[in-house]
Amino acid sequence: MRLLVIEDDPLIARSLDQALTPLGNIVEVFTHHAQAREALQSGHFDLVLLDLGLPDGNGLTLLAELRQRGDTTPVLILTARDGIDDRVEGLDLGADDYLAKPFSLAELEARVRALLRRSQQRVDNRLAFGALTFDATSGVATLYEQVLDLPRRELLLLEGLMLHAGSITPREALENRLFGYGDVGPNALEVYISRLRKRLEGSGLRIRTFRGLGYRLEEVSS
Repeated sequence: MRLLVIEDDPLIARSLDQALTPLGNIVEVFTHHAQAREALQSGHFDLVLLDLGLPDGNGLTLLAELRQRGDTTPVLILTARDGIDDRVEGLDLGADDYLAKPFSLAELEARVRALLRRSQQRVDNRLAFGALTFDATSGVATLYEQVLDLPRRELLLLEGLMLHAGSITPREALENRLFGYGDVGPNALEVYISRLRKRLEGSGLRIRTFRGLGYRLEEVSS
């Protein structure tokens, strides 16, 4: 998963990165309102963790802008403002959950998993398509119940395709997932697509290219 952390406290931001990255996530951290706005406008994220008290603006304005343009990305507010009025305002603007500082990292991780499950309409943390499975909690992929030993970016690619299995996953969304926020070489994604295709040979699954659109993980017709 690709997570956006908007947090100006370096200690908290580092703790979030260290807690969520080992779970198989790409965590991108921005400390200022302007930086975060640009990231939200130009990239796709699976979850936003949002602090309200930013040095150059209120995090609630970012939330309001996100919802006004129809973006339904789950948002978890992290803030020292634990008054009822603040909670109500954040939830009314479209936040999906609210966690007051200081918080337990174990509770944070559980809330993140719950929000991701809910947004993808899953009952657990496991994705499955044909003989292929991926556990988002452990970061383990299996094919015919055999563990696939995949490097990190191939795992991220597999997860991105499985989240939209049977449908086209936009190229830009996959590039953002694998390479983060910034310039990407014209053939960088194809390198990983090719590697993953080879691993899926004989599995009854394939990755189909749709020129100008993206890629689709689909079952091979018999």
